[in-house]
Amino acid sequence: MSRRRELHLNVNILNAGIFGGSWRVPENDPLSAYTLEHYVGVAKTAEKARLDAVFLADGPGLEAEIAHRPGNSFEPSVLLARIAAETERIGLIGTFSSSYNDADELATRLAAVDAVSDGRLGWNVVTTAGAAAAANFGRDAEPEHTARYERASEVTARVIATWAGQEGTPLVPASPQGRPVLVQAGASADGTTLAGEHAEVIFTAAQTVEEAHAFRRAVDEHAIAFGRRPEHVAILPGLSTVVGSTEAEAAERRRLLDELVPEPYTLRRLSGQLGFDLSEVELDAPVPLDTLPAPERAAGSQTFYRMVLGIIERDRPSYRQLLRTLGGGAGHRIVVGTPEQIADHIESWFRSGAADGFNVMPDALPSGFDHFAEQVVPELQRRGLFRTEYSGRTLRDHLGLPLQPPLRAVAPVLTPSW
Repeated sequence: MSRRRELHLNVNILNAGIFGGSWRVPENDPLSAYTLEHYVGVAKTAEKARLDAVFLADGPGLEAEIAHRPGNSFEPSVLLARIAAETERIGLIGTFSSSYNDADELATRLAAVDAVSDGRLGWNVVTTAGAAAAANFGRDAEPEHTARYERASEVTARVIATWAGQEGTPLVPASPQGRPVLVQAGASADGTTLAGEHAEVIFTAAQTVEEAHAFRRAVDEHAIAFGRRPEHVAILPGLSTVVGSTEAEAAERRRLLDELVPEPYTLRRLSGQLGFDLSEVELDAPVPLDTLPAPERAAGSQTFYRMVLGIIERDRPSYRQLLRTLGGGAGHRIVVGTPEQIADHIESWFRSGAADGFNVMPDALPSGFDHFAEQVVPELQRRGLFRTEYSGRTLRDHLGLPLQPPLRAVAPVLTPSW
């Protein structure tokens, strides 16, 4: 089957940057992630570089990591509305939980942001793993994995029905792109099924080309099973970038970033990914592969657990080596090098069909993204891989997606799955 051959790039404005100590790099304001100007500034840089969209991660609860790094400081729909007011073309993708939002209210809220942005919104559907969000909503524990995804399918279908104006659903504002773009994050078996059913863009984690191709095959199979065209699903793995004008400069920046990550933060993140407490482990001891649970029995995010398990199986690292590979617990693939080397990596994955582009996660914000936008993007443009001007105005235009994909009738009644 033929696929679109236009590279897609988003920037993930993950507060201060993807590395755990990113807020501590000397060139950035350590408190910038708590200002509107920080997010608007990155968005304007992204628009000048002609990226497809900015991406906001979010979770409905405060995590304990606030002691070691900034958290997400603004609710996404509010922040994206502000970014929309100060930009013209850049797409706006926000993360909103299907586990802890009412479908009708969420549909109306997102449709309003899509309308005021002239059709630039995308909804990243997540099921929200973790005890912090559950506690924030008065629950003793997070819902079981399969139950979360059953609800995600129901909520997504209900939101689509609302946007389509089906009988029994609330009225929502009209959008130039028909409806917001549906984005999905998660590569577990349940997540892949949800992606095949609804997603138009998939934000995933892949460490190798082989993993990326296997995930693409699985998504294609599910999309076909749901009567959808696989070429209407763009797969954008997360890509953490550390850019230097020379290899030595890039390596030194990576060394600094590793040094700045607080050790308690890295251990807490990895404890969550592996499912057991690492506060007392010997960091130079090998990670015991034979004691780790199978992915389908892991709590929390199965996507990141599978990714970490793959690294352990391939490299057999010590805890210290694993933490460094993960950038202090971030988890996405990290590429360190010159603009040309990073462009080589992007081109290789794109031309092989392993990815339709990337959700770029700069090492530190805003400086790390400035390096990417001012040095890597022009290199991709010189190679004819990336646009030099926008050809449309909506997020669907940027992604090459149909104005409004076909909709199936859905039941208008939604009840919790737990």
